[in-house]
Amino acid sequence: MTFRPKYIAFDCYGTLTYFRMHEVAYAIVGDQLPPERMQQFIKDFSAYRLDEVMGDWKPYDQVLKSAWQRVCKRHGVPYRDEDGQKFYDAVPTWGPHTDVPFSLTRVGQKIPLVILSNAMNEQIHSNVRKLEAPFHKVYTAQDAGAYKPRLQAFEYMLDQLGCSPDDILHVSSSPRYDLMSAHDMGIRNKVFVNRGHEPKPNEFYSHVEIRDINGLPALVGL
Repeated sequence: MTFRPKYIAFDCYGTLTYFRMHEVAYAIVGDQLPPERMQQFIKDFSAYRLDEVMGDWKPYDQVLKSAWQRVCKRHGVPYRDEDGQKFYDAVPTWGPHTDVPFSLTRVGQKIPLVILSNAMNEQIHSNVRKLEAPFHKVYTAQDAGAYKPRLQAFEYMLDQLGCSPDDILHVSSSPRYDLMSAHDMGIRNKVFVNRGHEPKPNEFYSHVEIRDINGLPALVGL
């Protein structure tokens, strides 16, 4: 694959920013559950976060608190509202995967970079600054009025950019939040960054796989 898109669109958290939800969870309840149970707790918390964003938009702190309350109930762990807030407050402090700044900057000097993120506006810009790369546009679920994987989020991005699905290369480490929906939107050019936190996409959802962002420049002829 060598494709020079009009824009490269990225998922932010997990793909570019090191997503540390599991670390916050361990800090809160890690001493209350045995290791094998804690691993399942983390997986269930992830599943509830996905479930929480499938309906109408609501602020991300509500998404996190509701998902946290549900996973605590499932595992018999006491829920405290202030614990749910800790996840929200932690997000803007997170920085990039080590492979991101150099290669992303290299690509961004030639092709406009875009972020489509399940974030609040007050969170995302701190994370973007830490990526140390030039971004043309940053769109959030708050802007779109919908979270990924809902198609409304992708529709918003395409409308704002004034481009067609064929103009986009979409890059994500998440098949469920990004690549499957991008496929349904007609975005043919997709890159799966295999960070190891989700299974590889089914081959039906055509994509190119890279291990990290260092593999991206070659895909766009840089």
